[in-house]
Amino acid sequence: MTAAVGFVGLGAMGARIAARLQAAGHELVVFDPRSDGAPAGARVAGSPREVADAAPVVFASLPTPDVVRAVALGEDGLAGGRAIEVFADLSTTGPAVAEEVAAGLAEQGVTSVDAPVSGGPAGAEAGTLTLMVAGPAPAVQRVWPYLDAFARRRFVVGDAAGQGQAAKVINNLMSACSIAITAEALVLGTRAGLDPQTLLEVIGASSGANNAASDKFPKQVLTRRFDHGFRLELMAKDVRLALDEARRRQVPMLLGATVGELWNLADAHDDGDDCTAIVKMFEEWGGAEIAPRT
Repeated sequence: MTAAVGFVGLGAMGARIAARLQAAGHELVVFDPRSDGAPAGARVAGSPREVADAAPVVFASLPTPDVVRAVALGEDGLAGGRAIEVFADLSTTGPAVAEEVAAGLAEQGVTSVDAPVSGGPAGAEAGTLTLMVAGPAPAVQRVWPYLDAFARRRFVVGDAAGQGQAAKVINNLMSACSIAITAEALVLGTRAGLDPQTLLEVIGASSGANNAASDKFPKQVLTRRFDHGFRLELMAKDVRLALDEARRRQVPMLLGATVGELWNLADAHDDGDDCTAIVKMFEEWGGAEIAPRT
């Protein structure tokens, strides 16, 4: 009989990834404080420790570094589980916490793989996520077949704990920068009398092209939906993690620090909004709404 696969964290990303694993034929044992995200047919455990008692490979998709630390190393956490051999973390924790968790689990004979994802809830549901994977080669090989269920592209970026996290927070810093500058630029364009929809098309065909302009703004800003699926507070957290790593490595981040301040400002006034809602702050400052002409 094939061993069960463990999964902890059934939020916007985790529930969709777990469902993909279930649909691929893997028997799942899952845990989340709210069990309503569990795929039909999965065994619902009462704690992370219970998952680690049942599954040799355990995935996690969790919102913050503190939650990952508690799930992995805290009371009733994964450490010390009777069955767990490999912990694969799909969350974004930053390199320092990934290193801490890997060291703590290693004391219990568990190997860690950090494999943060990019692609958002839509990518998780479609099975088209991009993964940035780091860890010892045998452990990476152990989790690799499971990734077929939910990832289209997988990059092994290193063999040391935290290197996948480094790649992820660098990517998200750049994503946060592109959202902010696109918002600022579109407000300027609107004030100059340009149609935002046409301006986005120009940018998409020119040297200013970026994912925010080609995807997020047409789908979420022009429509005023602001429903990309990634919370503003989590983007702000990822930017802070990137800047934390830069300080740890003594790398100056002049532009990154400015981007961080912008997201911190938006986060301070956030009420559970989507990350694309940062646009509203720029609209207020610039006195223009980014909306297509009717």
